[in-house]
Amino acid sequence: MWALTPLIIGIIGLCLLPFFAGAYLIEVVMMYFVYIILAQSYRLIVTIHDWQLYHVVLYGVGAYASGMIAKNFGIPVFVAIPLGGVMAGLMGMAITLPLLRTKGWGFYIATYGLAELIRLSWLKFRNPFGGSTGIINIPYPPVVAGIDFSEGTPYYYFSLGVMLAVLYMLYRIEKSQIGDSFKAISMDPELAASTGIDIPRHRLMACAIGGFFAGIAGGLLVHRLGAVDPKLFNIVTMLYLLIWVVVGGTKTFWGPIIGVFVMHTLFELSRPLIQIRPAFFGLSMIFVLVFMPGGIESLISKAVDRWRRLRNMPRAEAE
Repeated sequence: MWALTPLIIGIIGLCLLPFFAGAYLIEVVMMYFVYIILAQSYRLIVTIHDWQLYHVVLYGVGAYASGMIAKNFGIPVFVAIPLGGVMAGLMGMAITLPLLRTKGWGFYIATYGLAELIRLSWLKFRNPFGGSTGIINIPYPPVVAGIDFSEGTPYYYFSLGVMLAVLYMLYRIEKSQIGDSFKAISMDPELAASTGIDIPRHRLMACAIGGFFAGIAGGLLVHRLGAVDPKLFNIVTMLYLLIWVVVGGTKTFWGPIIGVFVMHTLFELSRPLIQIRPAFFGLSMIFVLVFMPGGIESLISKAVDRWRRLRNMPRAEAE
């Protein structure tokens, strides 16, 4: 129960935040929710050791699909967002399927090529993707039971609820037999295969699930902005995603959340230093890789373990 205390306090704090924060801070925190979903969905794929460079494009697929479905077919926003997630999951499987024979750096580079192919199609074709200007006039969420979800505070709570639901589902997947299979494949693929685990099937499954939740994040973003721009899903955004995950760590479920919180906070604080920001983030990633290979979460884990040892240690020995 005590282990859940920080989580409960954090959720209560997020629920109370709109009563004390200004409109700008509410918008910034909503972006944290989107990025946490994106980072956690990427970690699910990393769990099976399939580091790839198309995840941000799946985020874009969810954004484009959700926005176009809502705008062109009149589908309600709350239905369009999960449909965008489904489209992103299917796209993740479509990209991964022809690359199942590759692994390691070969898989890593090939995913970048296919991701660029999709992103450049958004830039090239004005119909239906809007070309380099993207798509505008995407519907905002409607009024439900007298609550206008297009306003900042209602959409904040909607985004918070979606984020918590996604985190719960991803946590349950990690603790399930599927999650154990992902970890087994990551640790020793040959041993996992010898125990009857179908590795290609699980790789496709990881990409489908991770892509679905990345698409959910894209849907949340696009229906808040009211527009979708292909520049939001370029390689720079993918590099930021890698930084969040690497800096936070991937060993535990909470690593990417820590990474997003720390690095996106630094991102916001460093806006006046926009010219040197890329160098700063690059140095931050190098520092973590050299001195904290397990990410920031490794320091927290060591601190918690040390505190537990000291608490369980006889008083005379501790002194």
